[in-house]
Amino acid sequence: MATHRFQPTRYHTVIGTADPVLRLANGDTLIAATIDASGLDANEAQAWERGNPMTGPFFIEGAEPGDTLAVHINRLTPSRATGWTYSPLALTVLDPAALPDRPASERSVWVIDNNAGTVHLREPSPGLENFAPPIQPMIGCFGTAPARGQAISTATSANHGGNMDYRLFRPGTTAWLPVFQPGALFYLGDGHACQGDGEITGTGIETSFEMEVTFQVLKRTITWPRGETADDIFTVGNARPLDQALQHATTEMMRWLGEDYGLDPRAASHLMGQTVSYDIGNVFNPAYTVGCRISKKWLTKK
Repeated sequence: MATHRFQPTRYHTVIGTADPVLRLANGDTLIAATIDASGLDANEAQAWERGNPMTGPFFIEGAEPGDTLAVHINRLTPSRATGWTYSPLALTVLDPAALPDRPASERSVWVIDNNAGTVHLREPSPGLENFAPPIQPMIGCFGTAPARGQAISTATSANHGGNMDYRLFRPGTTAWLPVFQPGALFYLGDGHACQGDGEITGTGIETSFEMEVTFQVLKRTITWPRGETADDIFTVGNARPLDQALQHATTEMMRWLGEDYGLDPRAASHLMGQTVSYDIGNVFNPAYTVGCRISKKWLTKK
């Protein structure tokens, strides 16, 4: 199994069928540079236009339509000492009555302190002088080329993945993505040094990264993204309104429990009804994201 380093010279603000920038074998590891959501690179230079520019696509040998691409997230390392966010809270998460009191949009710079393992505002708002949450890196946007030759904006998400902004896509997680095109054509980018659930200000702490992932082609078919951590399995639905995203994630989990754990729909409903957790991914962009999660302690593989 080989390790490949890739430094991009161009990026994509859509995820679609395009000429691959690199071919990797099943089982290979990729170490790739990414730029932030506004197109700033590790030197804070404008490397590309804003809008979640992606690095890729990467062709994975042996991946065919109908397969699943497993992507193990080994490492996400910020490549500069600053990131940025916007405030205030997004229109989508506030009551209409609160909108007249919503302040104007403002960009803030954050310091990424790797020695302390924390992030903090360069110019703190009153009351946040000591606010320094831990660095919790995650991938905001990644995916495989969609079906039917579509090119889908990196502002949104669907069954191919995309801009899900789900906090569990972090180091140690293995993400599963449906394959629709030969070679999968995998893209990644939009790294966040820290973000709460929902990306409710429209940004995490946006910064450039060096991302390390390992690929595995699974000869099985899934409908929506799935994932696994040390403690949980989860499925992801992307749609709008929010209840449709929840329905996609729940249905995909019921399928998974049948396929790998031998639970028929009635047994799956008993298990899920008492143990399931729902997580909120992106609720800012056109499609919303819901994660359906179950602890492995309740599961025994068939």
